[in-house]
Amino acid sequence: MENSSKEEYKIQSFDLETQKLLKTALKDPGSVDLEKVSNVIVDQSLEDQIFSREAGRICYTIVQAEAKQTNGNVFRRNLLNRLQQAFKAREETRKRSTQEWVCLVSFICNIFDYLKVNNMPMMALVQPVYDCLFRLAQSDALQNEEEVDCLVLQLHRIGDQLEKMNMQLMDELFNLLRDGFLLQEDLSSMGRLLLLEILEFRAGGWSLSETAQKYYYSEVTD
Repeated sequence: MENSSKEEYKIQSFDLETQKLLKTALKDPGSVDLEKVSNVIVDQSLEDQIFSREAGRICYTIVQAEAKQTNGNVFRRNLLNRLQQAFKAREETRKRSTQEWVCLVSFICNIFDYLKVNNMPMMALVQPVYDCLFRLAQSDALQNEEEVDCLVLQLHRIGDQLEKMNMQLMDELFNLLRDGFLLQEDLSSMGRLLLLEILEFRAGGWSLSETAQKYYYSEVTD
């Protein structure tokens, strides 16, 4: 019940006509234009950071409903096409708007988290997700707290899954983060704290001890 109420809440941010479209898509996908539905979700995800973190749940529900109703994959195909277009333009997006870029990363990672094939993450999304995270680990991005925060948030959410798909790339990513933490002098104190926390989080098998949690989260709160 908690999940469905969350979906309802997220849909309330749309106008009434779009809310109706999405509610119908969640229950009866065969009766609506699923290309339009995927466009609405992607467009909103690139503007609204809170929605971009939750959209995967809505997409998962529509994919499941369409597969059950018609054994089709129109929605998923259109969704992935739009994601691919947005991914290809990621560097231009980053230059134009950090907020939009962070939303894009959150959305791609959220889709990776929710859309599974035979209970496994979609292979087609592994490299794009890594590419986004590697971009966030570059020295210019590490200077920006918003980007560091986004990077750490995604690794908390999907790092464990992503590592299982390709451990070598995760090792390379964390080598970059370690170098950034140790060698980069222009990090903010918050950026440095976030990097230290995620380094310790992975070293602990994608979890933090209770003591470490208290330390980091009291520092962040202060």
